[in-house]
Amino acid sequence: MKLQTTQENLAKALNTVAKVATTRNTLPILANVLLKTTNNRLSISATNLDIAITHTIGSKIEKTGSITVPARLMQDFISSLPGGVLQLKQDDNKLHITTEKYNSTINGISAEDFPVMPAIKGGVNWRMPASELRKGLQKVVLAASNDDARPILTGVYFHNQPNSVMVVATDSYRLAEYKLSKQKAPVNFLVPSTAASDLLRIISDSNLEVLITHDEQQVLFQSGDITLVARLIEGNYPDYRKLIPAKFATVAKLRREDFINIAKVSALFARESAGSITIKVDENDKKVSINAVASQLGENTATADAEVRGSGEVTLNSRYLVEALNAFFGEEIELCFNGKLEPCILRSSDDVNYLHLIMPLRS
Repeated sequence: MKLQTTQENLAKALNTVAKVATTRNTLPILANVLLKTTNNRLSISATNLDIAITHTIGSKIEKTGSITVPARLMQDFISSLPGGVLQLKQDDNKLHITTEKYNSTINGISAEDFPVMPAIKGGVNWRMPASELRKGLQKVVLAASNDDARPILTGVYFHNQPNSVMVVATDSYRLAEYKLSKQKAPVNFLVPSTAASDLLRIISDSNLEVLITHDEQQVLFQSGDITLVARLIEGNYPDYRKLIPAKFATVAKLRREDFINIAKVSALFARESAGSITIKVDENDKKVSINAVASQLGENTATADAEVRGSGEVTLNSRYLVEALNAFFGEEIELCFNGKLEPCILRSSDDVNYLHLIMPLRS
């Protein structure tokens, strides 16, 4: 392999893919990135066997070839170089990188040993604007579980509803659902939340369309020159819709900024009680108040004005509440619940595609 490319493009590609490479594996080559010439371009790939990311950049190819080199070293080294043209030349399992003032050699491993994710054949294809997919994932990924004991809950669930594709995540204590645009294709798959987070990073500033292809084992997301492939989580997602009440005895509508402020202040006093805060909604006073007690430090009650229908109280985890409120946009938000032990719903007329559910704590 012998080629020329720019420092800027190579550094950007390495920043895209290198995060997936891992040293916490019995296969040393998984700590490497694969550099490979393809269709007169240079592709840079990394994988941890569950997720693979490839970023293709323009290059002037003199001789084709492929090699793998340590991801962390390559990323840090290329990022440290000044902008301009780089000369890359492969000599067996060594990669020589030359600029006007730098001449470096990085020892690699043969590309023949690099694992490749199997191709998706005959899968389902559909497209979606990156901006819409990004908004949906940003709002639901936070609710996915980190507990590998229940792998189903560590995923983000894509599935069809009659008028749209829904994207959902839950850790059994909270649930987030976002309604994407309608798709004719049959959609039903569960992607690891780690892959969803990597996808968010990839499309963070993209205005392009995302091509989505999936079969029963894998899903592929392609946006411009970047492709992410992930193994799907096997199993049936819980029937979460039955948790969402059809109507509510207590509904409070208030400014989101006010709600965030009183929730954050109360959370300071809730640290001793595992984040437990009690929300009281008073129909007569037209107020929402949050009370938190810290036995050693004191207690706090913070209040905000609201439009209220029905009185009641519910005890929630303060961190879950603050994270949910931050996931909405717009000026107003509704807090809806049916008594102390029923699920609590957050929704907004400014953000009609998004719903967030938080299970109450036993006070």
